Amino acid sequence: MNAPHNPEVARSVRTGAFNTNVHDLGSSKPGQPPVLFIHGSGPGVSAWANWRLAMPVIAQERRVIAPDMVGFGYTDRPAGIAYNMDTWVQQALDLMDALGVAQADVVGNSFGGALSLALAIRAPQRVRRLVLMGSVGVPFPITPGLDAVWGYEPSLATMKQLLDIFAHSRALVTDELAELRYQASIRPGFQESFSAMFPAPRQRWVDAMASPEAAIRALPHETLIVHGREDQVIPLQNSLTLSQWIPHSQLHVFGHCGHWTQIEHAARFAQLVANFLQEADNTPTQA
Repeated sequence: MNAPHNPEVARSVRTGAFNTNVHDLGSSKPGQPPVLFIHGSGPGVSAWANWRLAMPVIAQERRVIAPDMVGFGYTDRPAGIAYNMDTWVQQALDLMDALGVAQADVVGNSFGGALSLALAIRAPQRVRRLVLMGSVGVPFPITPGLDAVWGYEPSLATMKQLLDIFAHSRALVTDELAELRYQASIRPGFQESFSAMFPAPRQRWVDAMASPEAAIRALPHETLIVHGREDQVIPLQNSLTLSQWIPHSQLHVFGHCGHWTQIEHAARFAQLVANFLQEADNTPTQA
């Protein structure tokens, strides 16, 4: 775990029976909760890989906490752990407790969106505002793109194909990025846990991540929903459904954008999130 030259490795925090690798930067003003960023579920993913462009921008104004969820990145991989929503929600709560965070604004990407929804439903008092980006968490037929992502078998050629699925713009899909993400996917333990997480048939994992419609409709939280119009991994319809079910929600759709809103439209995404959270700072009576 000691590799200070690797930007993906940050602070180690004890969460239940294992240690979580967590980025913790910036500081919050009095009465201003930190932002908990929860990454997606691509091969070789880490909090840093997902949020490296957004974290430093948001951290200029408030504290940012971005963990590697168990099974991903540089968090411990305990033998026999169950990779499911109960485990991930508990890890998030244990992390907040360990860091003395009573309440956070939660930003979830894809798989992280499903986890953010589940966290807000199960522990509503621990969440101030929600941001759901290209989110799972409602029922949908698995896309060929998501099936390819979860079914990844390590090779540079396959990683290049996945990057084409993730990003709308070919300019982002460089050989250098493909090599970086491929190397990340074959680090010791990474592919073993990843392949164990979403074995075929994969529709069942989409279904397992969905929260009950009634529970989503009952959410009291102000919610910002963000999606890329050309997303091939998670259908835009997911965010339309969420915007219909969550009473206090707003939806922002980026054109010329795939599944990586926070990277493909980095400055706009960070500004959108910053404005949404600033609004809550100025409105103290939040759910």
